[in-house]
Order: sequence, then structure tokens, then C-alpha cells
Amino acid sequence: MEAEPVIVTTVFFMSVVLIWGGFILTRHKERMTMIEKALKAEDIKALYERGARRTNSLASLMWGMVFVGIGLAAIIGTWLNNVYNVGDGVIPALMALFGGVGLIAFYIVASRKERT
Repeated sequence: MEAEPVIVTTVFFMSVVLIWGGFILTRHKERMTMIEKALKAEDIKALYERGARRTNSLASLMWGMVFVGIGLAAIIGTWLNNVYNVGDGVIPALMALFGGVGLIAFYIVASRKERT
């Protein structure tokens, strides 16, 4: 029996335990600090709301345009490969190109929306 699978499994689970333990310990220290400073519930809520990430309402549109561009590039690249026997390297190049075009189109749409 080789020791490698046993070592890998042990290291994996120990890493998970250490990460989880660090998370719990950090959370505990944070709460104890709040108790020591006698913060009210409203103050604690305000602390967490300030750090809340603002969501971009146009993020879905951006990713949709990028992935549609990449999908179109894959379809066109496959078609070019089948019909004109171009190399396989054209597909990743088209994906990068159409993804970039999708980002540029998103920028145009978002800048027009900001003006209104």
C-alpha cells in the first residue's frame, strides 16, 4: 500500500479544518471586540452595511453580451474550420475578439444609459 493517497487525503482534510477553524476564531474575536467596546445592535448593523458591496444593475447585461460574443465566435470558428479548413487556432482568437467586442458594446450601452 502506497502512502501517497493517505497523505493527500489527510492534508486535504486538515486544510479544510484549519481554514474553517480560522474563520470561526476570527469571527469570535470580532464579536468579543464588539462586546468589549459596548457597541449597540444599530452600530454593528451600520458597520456591516458600510462594507456591503454595491451591485451593478448592468452586470448581467455585460456578462450576457460577453458570453453571446464568445458563443458566436465558437460557432463561426467551427463553421470556418469545417468549410474553409482553417486551423484550430482561429477559434480562441475569435473568442477573444468577439468577447472584446461584447465588452465594447456593453460600454457603449452603459454610457448611454448613464446619460439618461
